[in-house]
Amino acid sequence: MRIIRKRAYARAGFLGNPSDGYHGKTISFILRNFWAEVVLYEWETVEIVQTEADRARFHSVYDLAQDVALHGYYGGIRLIKATIKRFVDYCNDRGITLPRDNFSIRYATTIPRQVGLAGSSAIITATLRALLAFYHVDMPLPIQPSFVLSVEKELGIAGGLQDRVVQCYEGLVYMDFSPEEERVLHGLPYYRYEPLDPALLPPVYVAYHTQLSEPTEVFHNNIRERYEQGDPLVVETMAAIGELAAQGREALLARDVPRLHRLVNQNFDLRRRIYRLPRWQVEMVEVARECGASAKFAGSGGAIVGLYHGEAMFHTLEERLAAIGSRVIRPQVTSLA
Repeated sequence: MRIIRKRAYARAGFLGNPSDGYHGKTISFILRNFWAEVVLYEWETVEIVQTEADRARFHSVYDLAQDVALHGYYGGIRLIKATIKRFVDYCNDRGITLPRDNFSIRYATTIPRQVGLAGSSAIITATLRALLAFYHVDMPLPIQPSFVLSVEKELGIAGGLQDRVVQCYEGLVYMDFSPEEERVLHGLPYYRYEPLDPALLPPVYVAYHTQLSEPTEVFHNNIRERYEQGDPLVVETMAAIGELAAQGREALLARDVPRLHRLVNQNFDLRRRIYRLPRWQVEMVEVARECGASAKFAGSGGAIVGLYHGEAMFHTLEERLAAIGSRVIRPQVTSLA
């Protein structure tokens, strides 16, 4: 029996997010600290196995309400189902006839839920990798992020390409989503994706709240409408946020740590101009800055990323952020093997 096991990792948006959904530029890196894993093996029928995250039985109505507050209304089953459906569509469009081999598929994830570390796209990416291996289908790497995003759009999940790019390419990646960079292959767009040496990163931390969360779609909705309506403040701010990533690329290559520190803080300050942010998310940034670190959102909210200077500052971050319900980690960007 063939058993296929594939993983995709959490990610942190280092600079430029959330401009990726608005023709901007970003820099992101993966967090091997957290992963989504899909296991697929031959079976009589196509079966998607439920996990605890997909549970439909609760101890009480209060248990149900707490589960929804922490995790939203959806588990991973719909993500896998939509990925399989879009994979079949892709193969049909390419004239690829899939063999009649069926499979059972299950997933597990250690990625903290709904704190902006890209847990949903990790499940989709891992599922795509398993399907490509099971059916021996070759999908060019540059279009895999757009395929993953197309799955999420089918489900009504808001977002841009940044998460999917870095989860497909892994490591540290600079991305330019400018219209002039757009190319199309097999009906899917791709842009300029430039892997960078993770060794260029100065000491960085990621912190995430362990008790509070917010669905990505809640975070993104109003800004999309304002952008499409041509709201000058939103359009100009998104462009400015994207340019921070271009400057960040220069600073990384020059190993200019003080400049990177400023750029990270500017990213959050610009974002704050156009978003109404929950107080508990802003507090994470403010506490980190009080410790002397730089800080910005790592994604849609609930997790932050920034630079720290020395072990004493890292331990101060751990203590101060723990006091407001947040855990601090050192990102593992490359494999230890």
